[in-house]
This record gives sequence, structure tokens and C-alpha cells, in this order.
Amino acid sequence: MCGIAGVFGQAVGPSPLEVMVGCQRHRGPDAFGMWTSPSGLAALGHRRLSILDLSDAGRQPMASDDSRYQITFNGEIYNYIELRNALGGMELFRTRTDTEVLLAAFARWNSACLDRLIGMFAFAVWDEWNQTLFAARDRFGVKPLYYYEPPRGGLWIASEIKALHAAGVPLEPDEGTWATYLASGLYDHDDWTFWKGVRRLPPGGCLSWSPNGGLAVRTWYDPADAVLARTGGPSSEFRAGDELLGLLEESVRLRFRSDVPVGLCLSGGLDSSLLLGLVRQVLGPGAHVETFTFDCGDAAYDETPWVQTMLRDARCPGHFAGSQPATFPDWRHGCRRFKTSRSAACPHSEWP
Repeated sequence: MCGIAGVFGQAVGPSPLEVMVGCQRHRGPDAFGMWTSPSGLAALGHRRLSILDLSDAGRQPMASDDSRYQITFNGEIYNYIELRNALGGMELFRTRTDTEVLLAAFARWNSACLDRLIGMFAFAVWDEWNQTLFAARDRFGVKPLYYYEPPRGGLWIASEIKALHAAGVPLEPDEGTWATYLASGLYDHDDWTFWKGVRRLPPGGCLSWSPNGGLAVRTWYDPADAVLARTGGPSSEFRAGDELLGLLEESVRLRFRSDVPVGLCLSGGLDSSLLLGLVRQVLGPGAHVETFTFDCGDAAYDETPWVQTMLRDARCPGHFAGSQPATFPDWRHGCRRFKTSRSAACPHSEWP
């Protein structure tokens, strides 16, 4: 998890960007950086949580070799090694980061690079030569990205809504969104947020902005179209099962590439139990994996017996966290960290 921010428009200054970057310190405690365009039309900021290449070489915003592009990026590109090879190999890169690979992929293929990415991401790239911004969000919206158009023109972006508000965006409720949520419980079903003027870039969405052309938002990924393009139509049950297993194995293999320890949220359900089994199958019994389980403290919903069975069979350590009535005041204060509704009983487990 990292934090990104950007301010674009006439005579941008560091002040709003500094506030947005500082407000998102919890997203990236390892490093921070800011960059302002020589033209004065763009400023990018970043808070870093180091996952790949823990050295200072991975600091952001990161520039391309010719200084044409600057990128600020939150997330992880799991197939960065394969992409790096397609782009010419390790000898052409200064770092071991997926950020540099993503930047090179954008420089080579522009927005068409999105179809090649396997990962969770939200990123923004400023093209200094053409004075244009491009930003995108991953297929299913794992990583967040919000934007705001100031009345005087331009564009502000950030990983979190509260960063925009801290920088001066008015804190005014969007009555339509609140009414829909309170009446039906629906949220995040469109681009609007709970706060007037603040919009979210939708999952599988991208945007472009320039001082003359303004803002344009479009969809780059649609699940239904992607499935039909990949399969050509309905598959037999056995073929679909084989394809699903292959995709799951590839997902586990790619997602455990890391320069820091990787863990797994484990419940007694089928999905996380399957993933733990695949981790052992794909990575081997010697792989060190630690699991984390939330125990609600109610026997009617207690899944710990199944979790303990999985841990015993997989021979890996497990960590358990519970909730007691005394902890609920802390939850109340924790809710202030969010500017939108969360669906989980323990919302910190969803923090993107």
C-alpha cells in the first residue's frame, strides 16, 4: 500500500500537494517524494511502502530516462519480471522495482500497456513533452483513486478522499449518494462518492487530462467482454475447472514475489483455505507463510476449529485477533480514517 497524489492546472504550487502527501503518511511510512513540472502545470507526490527493491532506487515519483514521463504508483505489478524481459531485459533497467517496469511499459505501449498488466494498481503518469496526464485503476478496483475538478479549472487526484479535503476541497455531503446508501445500503456502485465534487475513478477505468482538452474518463476493462474474448464462449464444466485451477496457481505464484514477508488472511471458508493449500502446492512445503484470522468471539460464527485444522495440515503459524466490547470505542475512532463506507466488520482488513 502506497499513497499517491497529484495537482494539475495553471500555476500549481507545492502547498496542496504537500498537504495531500502528508495526510497519507500512514499509507507509506518508508519514504516520500514530490515533483513539480518545469512548466508549472503538474505536481506529483508519493508515500512509499517498500515491497520490491527496498533501496532508495525505488523512490517516487520516478522519471523515465529521457525525463519525458514522471510516474506515481500505488500497488504491485505481479508479472513485472515477464514484462521486463519483454522490454529488453534487466540490463536496461536501473532498479529491481515494478515501478520502473510499469513506467517503461507505458513509454513503450502507452495506454495499451494496461492489457499486459497483471496486478493491483492505481497510477498517474505525466507526459512533460505533451503536457498531458494519464491515470488508471486496476481491473477490479483493488487500489483506490479519487479526483476533483476545482472551480477554477485543473484536476486534483489522491488515493484517499480525506487527502483532497485536507488540501482544501469543501467537505460537503452529496445528498443523492447518502440517500441511496441509507435507503438501500448501496455504495461504490457508480463514480459518485459521499462528498460533493469528489469522484472515484471506477474499477477498470482510466482518465486523461490536458490544459486544453480538459478531462476525459473511459473504461479500459470490462469483465464480460474480457471473458468472452478469452474463452470465445461458454466452456464445458471440466474445461472451465482446469482453466480456473491453472489461473489460481499462476496467481499464487506471481503474488508471492516479494522482498518482504507475505501473509494470508485465513478463515474457515473455502476460498482462503483453497489459497493456503495452493500456496503449499505451488511454493513447496518449505515456503514460510504466516496467516491471520479474525475471531468475532461469538460461538455461533466461530470458524477457528476449521482454521486450526488447516494450520495443522499446512504446518504454518497462525495469528488470531479478536474483538471484545471494550474495543468498540477504538473502532469508533478508527472509522474516522475512512471517508466512505466499508463492508467488513473489521474494515482495516480491507484497507487498500
